[in-house]
Amino acid sequence: MAANVPKVTISNGSQTMPLPVIGLGTATQPQVAETTKSAVLDAIGIGYRHFDTAFIYGSEQPLGEAIAEAIKTGLIKSRDELFITSKLWCTFASPELVLPAIKTSLKYI
Repeated sequence: MAANVPKVTISNGSQTMPLPVIGLGTATQPQVAETTKSAVLDAIGIGYRHFDTAFIYGSEQPLGEAIAEAIKTGLIKSRDELFITSKLWCTFASPELVLPAIKTSLKYI
């Protein structure tokens, strides 16, 4: 049975969307991809819909793999059911590095 997690409504100026106020952080040290993937799948199964990640955590790819598996197995219908937050790490803050870094993150999640 999925948990009923409270949400707040946020806006980007042109659209509003619900943001679950409770999320699962994926930063661990050391990062173990299979452990992260398993934890995310378990979290989706019990109702989590908000996940926090970052390139520097090394968790974007296992998070993305867990999302794909959750869709495939029917835990969720689509990626649109989830709210994912990630971060542009400071080492990628130079103008020529921003877009490639964002594209890499989006490729995974």
